[in-house]
Amino acid sequence: MRIDRRSWLLGSGALFAATGLSFPARAAWQADGAPLPAPISSAERLARIAKAQALMAKNEIGAVLVEAGPSLDYFTGVQWWRSERLTGAVIPVEGDPIIVTPFFEKPSVEETLSVPAEIRTWHEHVEPLGLVADFLHEKKLADRKVGMEETNRFFLFDRLQSELPGARIVSANPVVRGCRMFKSPAEIALMQAASDITLASIGAVMPKVKPGMTEGDVKAMLASEQMARGGSSPWALVLFGAAAALPHGTGKPQKLEAGQVVLVDTGCEVHGYQSDISRTWVMGTPSAKQRDVWNHVAEGQQVANRAAQLGASAGSVDDAVRAYYATLGYGPDYALPGTSHRTGHGIGMEGHEPINLVRGETGTLRPGMCFSNEPGIYLPGEFGVRLEDCFHMTEAGPTWFSVPPTSIDEPLGRSGGPA
Repeated sequence: MRIDRRSWLLGSGALFAATGLSFPARAAWQADGAPLPAPISSAERLARIAKAQALMAKNEIGAVLVEAGPSLDYFTGVQWWRSERLTGAVIPVEGDPIIVTPFFEKPSVEETLSVPAEIRTWHEHVEPLGLVADFLHEKKLADRKVGMEETNRFFLFDRLQSELPGARIVSANPVVRGCRMFKSPAEIALMQAASDITLASIGAVMPKVKPGMTEGDVKAMLASEQMARGGSSPWALVLFGAAAALPHGTGKPQKLEAGQVVLVDTGCEVHGYQSDISRTWVMGTPSAKQRDVWNHVAEGQQVANRAAQLGASAGSVDDAVRAYYATLGYGPDYALPGTSHRTGHGIGMEGHEPINLVRGETGTLRPGMCFSNEPGIYLPGEFGVRLEDCFHMTEAGPTWFSVPPTSIDEPLGRSGGPA
């Protein structure tokens, strides 16, 4: 689970200015001396385009439109933001893609483009979807289905229909999900590095957390540690006491007191790939109730892990956890005290990706898929416990990026390995 990273970062500048801290320069290696894995290569991106084109042919899709965001980076390397001006790629079922971008942005877009692609530019008075339509006509694809990446904004759909009357616009999920949901060894290595950085940073911060600190103090330490180890774009959610019973926290100021639960949910990225880890401990000696709930969550993670086998439906993992928690008196279902959110989410270039470990999800677990495992338990008005570790599916079953802790007395866990 994670909060919106962009929103947190926008607020973090004021936080760091107020505390006198600053982000250290991003390292080219982790603090323990291990070099960061290499970024995704141009050759791998070309293989992704080839796979996408095979899926397009299979699904009778003539072209796919992908606007700025993770999917544009995934296929072309272009790292760009979304605005009212379209920057995106059109990937045809055969041949090289094109990039469509404003005329004045071309030099900047070229900086990260890592595959062969013509850059077609438009001036401010020109409709950019007209360039897309022109390309489809040139490629004799105007009468074929056009796939829209699922996060594309509606105005692209609307304007393409105006520029290409009668266009058969469909979901590009069979293509884009068919590629991005299954991580390559290079992607797994980047996610493992991000996870290692985050886990080591949590371990460095834990002994520094003291009564009287605010959530901002802890966030600043987590960000500084992750940046020092080579992570970028760090984010964090920090909750104390009763606030920990709110999965996505509170806007109210918090100050840590002895005996309270401390819940941190944090991560960073390495060359565009994400980590997401949550840890919960107690500021002082845990009460019997805190210890029991922590143990229940720890076992819930193991129940999910045992259920997450090749060929199992993603929904069955969530079902297994809720069935176990019901035997302990939680719930039922999403009721509180209990687990009010899904057991896990997909992860990769984005902190939340398809598919989810949630009731009713029929998609099956296959090699290369990556998920969080985070069946927290929340007691309104008292406290909450969330332990979150991510894993990836292999031919032998699930493998942890970070191995969950087994005791509230040693709440960090360790780096990943076979689950």
